[in-house]
Amino acid sequence: MTNAEYIARSLEARGVTHVYELIGGMITFLIDSIICHTKIQIVSMHHEQGAAFAAEGWARIKGIPGVALATSGPGATNLVTGIGSCYFDSIPVVFITGQVNRHEQKRDKSIRQLGFQETDIVSMVKPITKAAWLVNNPDDLPSILDDAFRLAISGRPGPVLIDIPMDVQRHFLADSSWNAEIYQQPQHAVSATGRSAYLGEIERAMALADRPLILAGGGVRSAQAVVEFRSLVKNLQIPVVHSLMGVDLLPASDPLRVGMIGSYGNRWANIALSRSDLVLVLGSRLDIRQTGSDVVGFSVGRTFFHIDCEPGEINNRVIGCNPWQEELAPFLEIAAKVLPNHIGLRSPWITEIENLRNEWNDTDELRNAIGINPNELMHAISRHTKYACAYVSDVGQHQMWAAQSLDLAPNQRFLTSGGMGAMGFALPAAIGAAIAGGPVVVIAGDGGFQLNIQELQTVARNKLPLKIIIVNNQCHGMVRQFQESYFSGRYQSTLWGYSAPSFFEIAKAYGIAASSVSNCNDVEAALSVMSRDPQSPYLLEVLLDTMTNAYPKLAFGRPFGEMEPLSKPLEMEGT
Repeated sequence: MTNAEYIARSLEARGVTHVYELIGGMITFLIDSIICHTKIQIVSMHHEQGAAFAAEGWARIKGIPGVALATSGPGATNLVTGIGSCYFDSIPVVFITGQVNRHEQKRDKSIRQLGFQETDIVSMVKPITKAAWLVNNPDDLPSILDDAFRLAISGRPGPVLIDIPMDVQRHFLADSSWNAEIYQQPQHAVSATGRSAYLGEIERAMALADRPLILAGGGVRSAQAVVEFRSLVKNLQIPVVHSLMGVDLLPASDPLRVGMIGSYGNRWANIALSRSDLVLVLGSRLDIRQTGSDVVGFSVGRTFFHIDCEPGEINNRVIGCNPWQEELAPFLEIAAKVLPNHIGLRSPWITEIENLRNEWNDTDELRNAIGINPNELMHAISRHTKYACAYVSDVGQHQMWAAQSLDLAPNQRFLTSGGMGAMGFALPAAIGAAIAGGPVVVIAGDGGFQLNIQELQTVARNKLPLKIIIVNNQCHGMVRQFQESYFSGRYQSTLWGYSAPSFFEIAKAYGIAASSVSNCNDVEAALSVMSRDPQSPYLLEVLLDTMTNAYPKLAFGRPFGEMEPLSKPLEMEGT
């Protein structure tokens, strides 16, 4: 068989059911081999960035590597933002790009380009992939493909890229067998004695703590350790705060779920963290969006135990943590068996947190908002979309409102672009998520939605079960709020020089049912109409007052737990 046919059959053997692409000359052999020799479904997108995000969304739901294809030159470079998103959020995706024939490559010639669209994509993406290969020896391709899939899920998961010249794709393999293994997350050898001693330290510290907390991040999900995590929490009975990437680790109904911490975290969760005396950090890198700029103030008065698979993430910004490097799944499984049940149960502490929640209710943060209250909107969305397998949020103020106030059921997911913070993520990522798992709710802002609005055609053509909610405030709201705080209300490019169309009318042009709502009294009825048929696409435009801010927000320069608008920042935030 040819290398192109080998790739197609090997992808199918590894459990890949869909690939995402935008057609181009250098991947025509790959596309043709897939349709001729496999049952894999090809999902044609309308921009390569959309293909990358869709493969990421599919991988997040499925838990195995997604696949995106692109042609050489602009096709390959258009993948870069999606590749970076996968790298920063630890998502396993195999990116395959076509390249010009080997005899058309400039190699060591002192010229910019020889073949049409020839572009050295491998050098460009090496800093944001776990590995990237240009396949110059046709017989190397099978082993490279094996390495790519194995590496994508080993250790901290992430993206890989294989760049394949057209003549290499057409090459006939001497050995036409392939490895049909579906790789599982490998486990690294760990000293049982060392782990036992570390767990003993945790047990002794927990026994002495009055206000223990678990801080859970996206690494729990990346490690596919949610079952083990929930078992540990149930056994220990320790309240849990989470990062933006850990929103879906515990359902909203779990009494031990406190809320989100960080820059736009729930006020009661940040206050609880500021009052804690012991924090067990699981799969979170404690970045500035979680801690604020005052790292010393964040750390003082509490003991940290920090578990992560990458040693570089521990004692990086928050110094003085008790470190342990291990894959989370086996660590959590052992911890749930070894640590005493209910060791973290402190009734006065749990009551204190509940009182904080009642005192600082999320919907009261914007009690004086003009028109629709966005936090109330998120609770209403949750009530009407219990059928959804996932909520996929874009990047902006709406992302924070969603993370603060969505009420997730036990099996519902929350997907967003964390480390990259890529506007335009939600719609294409939701396409992949819906194909992988069923009905999905998209929550986007008017600014970010326009970055990949063309993928509405992909939704319409494939009749995908997406409920698209656009929170339209007619501006780039998060940066406008930043300008309000630090630039005396000079709203250049967020409000001045910016505009948005009627998304309701655009959806109709794509053949997607749509409606618009601007009155808070009409929200429930609009959501009811939207959800009437969970299997059909629908777009709901929610008009919000332009000057609505996302609160609470850490007051940078002040002690952790002090938040706007009650406290004013003393310094400009660093990110």
